[in-house]
Amino acid sequence: MDSNVQLLRDWLTAHEDELVETTREILRIPSIEGEPEPNAPYGAENRRALDYALKLAADAGMETVDLEGHLAYATFGSGEKLIMSLGHIDVVPVGPGWKHEPFGAELENGYIYARGSTDDKGPTIASFFAMRAIKEALPDLGVRFRQAFGCNEESGFGCVERYVQTEEAPTFGVAPDSGWPLYHAEKGICDLVIDVKIPASDFQLIDAHGGQRPNIVIDSFSATIRVGDSVRGGVESKLADAWDRNVTTVWEGDQLHITSIGKAAHGATPIDGDSAAIRGFRFIRDLAPLNDQEFYSTVFHMGHIGGAGLGIAGADVPSKDLTTNLGVITFADGVLTQLFNIRYPVTFKGTDLHAAAQEKLGAQFTVRIERDSAPLYFPLDHPLVQTVIDVYAEETGERKAPGTMGGGTYARAIPNSVSIGTGWLGDGNAHETDERVAVASLVKMARIYAHIFYRLAMVAKG
Repeated sequence: MDSNVQLLRDWLTAHEDELVETTREILRIPSIEGEPEPNAPYGAENRRALDYALKLAADAGMETVDLEGHLAYATFGSGEKLIMSLGHIDVVPVGPGWKHEPFGAELENGYIYARGSTDDKGPTIASFFAMRAIKEALPDLGVRFRQAFGCNEESGFGCVERYVQTEEAPTFGVAPDSGWPLYHAEKGICDLVIDVKIPASDFQLIDAHGGQRPNIVIDSFSATIRVGDSVRGGVESKLADAWDRNVTTVWEGDQLHITSIGKAAHGATPIDGDSAAIRGFRFIRDLAPLNDQEFYSTVFHMGHIGGAGLGIAGADVPSKDLTTNLGVITFADGVLTQLFNIRYPVTFKGTDLHAAAQEKLGAQFTVRIERDSAPLYFPLDHPLVQTVIDVYAEETGERKAPGTMGGGTYARAIPNSVSIGTGWLGDGNAHETDERVAVASLVKMARIYAHIFYRLAMVAKG
């Protein structure tokens, strides 16, 4: 083994306890996006987490820059080339069903339980300690290193948009926020908002709500149907035969209140969840009288996770299938609004998806793009890709091909960057209840990250 890599390992081994406790401390800060405040564009708790990270960096002797609370970074070293790691310290909302305190950072059976433990505070702190290891053990590499702490990754990327306005692009950058060894392709991400005026009927949807964020599978959904006397008997008959035990109903006069429950998951992998909204709309479709079934069937099929109901299903070779997640549902003034989070293949375009959905749904529905983030793709022979693959193989004994993902990381917004792996089997999944990371995984991540940073520095210097 390279003697320099051994020096990094030795430093990290001596600081394992500090790595674990630092991770637990930042996990206790509930850095969900909140109301903007001065120098805190994403809320007070997000600002508190950023201040914590900045103090860590300053105490480690790094130079820090705070970009008005959008993002901060710490830099050390000297030279023309820049190696950068981009982590984020904001987290998605918690949701119901947790067995552990979401921001308690409880340590149990070798795992730390907390929102953000895997996405992305745990990997970000592991990356920061990897940077510290280089600063302390290999201070004269002739390359600059930078650790970024972003604050708006989960809900808009405003933090990295602010970074690219004025700050330097890295020679090589990584975002520790995906799968091992790295993902060389990230699908495009498009948020489609679809409005429809509910047609007047004796079976009429008058309210519907569900969802926290576009990129979370809906785990709780509620709707209300006004049912006229002419169709009530038929609706009650169908209710008697209803089979979905995750859907419950309550009559209040001529109004039928419907509640469904599901399982949250990351919107990039909706198959991992169980959409309460899809359950609810299927239930409504099944209850609908014959004259209303076509409309409610259309609404139900819009939630198809492969995009068939929106007319946008498809795939390509580098990144495989398109996926959709019905993430947020609102209702106002008789209009049902659904926000779909689309993860589309790297050879597709968001504008084409908009046109296809509008054509499929017809004039009754209004389709608009709220956000469109273009795909990321690096060829397999790119030096950044090959270096990460090589390091992972050396560290684990397993040579793996790079993957592709529907999730979006900072790599898509910062030039010359890819996303790299985080946890392993047994660690929790992003955005799920009782999110967790193994202490052993944190230690292993820090070791691999330090090796990656070191090797990228050597490649950058040529």
